[in-house]
Amino acid sequence: MATTEQGNGLAPRGTKEKLTGDRKRSDPEMNGGVPGEKPVDKYGFTGGAQQHCGESAEEIPIEVLRQREAKWLEMLNSWDKWMAKKHKKMKERCQKGVPPSLRGRAWLYLTGGKVRREQNQGKFQELDNQPGDPKWVDIIERDLHRQFPFHEMFAARGGHGQQDLLRVLKAYTLHRPEEGYCQAQAPIAAVLLMHMPAEDAFWVLVQICEKYLPGYYSAGLEAIQLDGEILYALLRRVSPVAHRHLKKHKLEPILYMTEWFMCAFSRTLPWASVLRVWDMFLCEGVKIIFRVGLVLLKSMLGSQEKLKACQGLYETMELLRAIRPQYMEEAFLVEEIIELMVSEKDIEKEHHAQLRHWKETHGDLHCKSPPRVHGAKAIMAAEPPSRQDLRQRPTFIVESPLAPQTDRVRAEASKENGKSKAEQQKTIKPPQETANPYFPPGDPSPFLNHMTVKASKESLSSAEHDTYL
Repeated sequence: MATTEQGNGLAPRGTKEKLTGDRKRSDPEMNGGVPGEKPVDKYGFTGGAQQHCGESAEEIPIEVLRQREAKWLEMLNSWDKWMAKKHKKMKERCQKGVPPSLRGRAWLYLTGGKVRREQNQGKFQELDNQPGDPKWVDIIERDLHRQFPFHEMFAARGGHGQQDLLRVLKAYTLHRPEEGYCQAQAPIAAVLLMHMPAEDAFWVLVQICEKYLPGYYSAGLEAIQLDGEILYALLRRVSPVAHRHLKKHKLEPILYMTEWFMCAFSRTLPWASVLRVWDMFLCEGVKIIFRVGLVLLKSMLGSQEKLKACQGLYETMELLRAIRPQYMEEAFLVEEIIELMVSEKDIEKEHHAQLRHWKETHGDLHCKSPPRVHGAKAIMAAEPPSRQDLRQRPTFIVESPLAPQTDRVRAEASKENGKSKAEQQKTIKPPQETANPYFPPGDPSPFLNHMTVKASKESLSSAEHDTYL
């Protein structure tokens, strides 16, 4: 089994090599600055390979988007019921794509991060206040400017994005000191911070590392090597031509799939495709990551005609480092992922087979990672949350004057009626929204502009709202 090489884009743990391998960077990118006065795309990119250019075939009409937002709000407000009785419908909605205005909150719920946060109140603040292990803090600080340097959130050295990224990654090293920090965790955390506050991003990162991709970021990279062999075995069934080609040239999986899997394709695909893949991945589990890898391998190496351009190991590696844009395009990729019949059972069957083979050739695993949990439903079934854990906690409340009063509202009104008029005037204060550092003053989340509130004490807060768009 080959060890991880610098050319994979992932250096061994604790080294100072760049996550991007030997790719050349421009001066603005190395300096963590925004190159020139380029316009910002709808995802926050000012340049680079992942900047959105032109109109996408997947642009959703505003009316459809509003309808989807209303449906997702309904799901989020009755999450346990939807997971228990309507999970198939939820999965279909994730496949269509989570509305941008609710993506952060949806990811928090799908991963079980919301429950972990509620069950560990104050834990992140406690970790955040600690100085951290100097060894890990030093390595993390050296990696900060390499994470999406063309995104407006992470462009400035010492800016709020880089500060939050340091806080989240440092907190994880304190939460799991036996694991410490792995470079591939940085882009995962950065994607999360684009959609949610630091505390939420921390708990979602914990869930991804412990439930979705257990062992990926531990010393030795044994889990990723095992999954590479699983991918290779599944490829034999999905695309025999591609499998024979890779076998012929002895191209081991870890040489081409390490960055794909460890970074959940966040550094590989165009951004629209990254978000759609993550919507499905966080709902359905790691099978989505396997499916993406299989689709790309089949698309690039799946016929004799396509193999004419790569007759050797080096040519094949170069081809897989530069996937053709049409195979990474959102509409094509999502359709192929959904249609590819690779299930959790298929992955687990191959996992046990590869584990037996590993023990025969390498002995016992050095890192004992917890069992992999396949998706949101399995996570919730393994650790059933209480209604309190799933409850929305708004920063401010808007009551509809047209709606019937709840018992709580009636009780509060009764108390108010018992006060004198002067006392009531003193206690009445206008609701204040928590300031959101990611929007200019007075610029609330765009979702608030069109939201209709119905007699609800549910969230309209920047704390619960996914606002980093």
